[in-house]
Amino acid sequence: QVQLVESGGGLVQAGGSLRLSCAASGRTFSRYAMGWFRQGPGKEREFVAAISWSGGRTYYADSVKGRFTISRDNAKNTVYLQMNSLKPEDTAVYYCAAGLVTDMAQRAYDYWGQGTQVTVSS
Repeated sequence: QVQLVESGGGLVQAGGSLRLSCAASGRTFSRYAMGWFRQGPGKEREFVAAISWSGGRTYYADSVKGRFTISRDNAKNTVYLQMNSLKPEDTAVYYCAAGLVTDMAQRAYDYWGQGTQVTVSS
């Protein structure tokens, strides 16, 4: 079992930055690939970024490539999402997820956090 708790969301102006954190419980965090997903108002939940268990492979949605960076610290059981050059369309609830396969598909992830709200004002 893995429990995930996101933090770091908030209100920011367009062009600003935020860093989301996702703290995981359990001793097996380093075995899991981690992903970030988001759900904007009136939209389906969508893939944002993913990182392999070692951190050696990362994947990004085209909409965030070059602006967002996913990273992890296995010693701290934490995955991060650094978000720069934020746009109003980045407004969403952001979720982290853990799974055994590094993938962009939601079905690949077995454990999910409760989400943290990110609001970008224009």
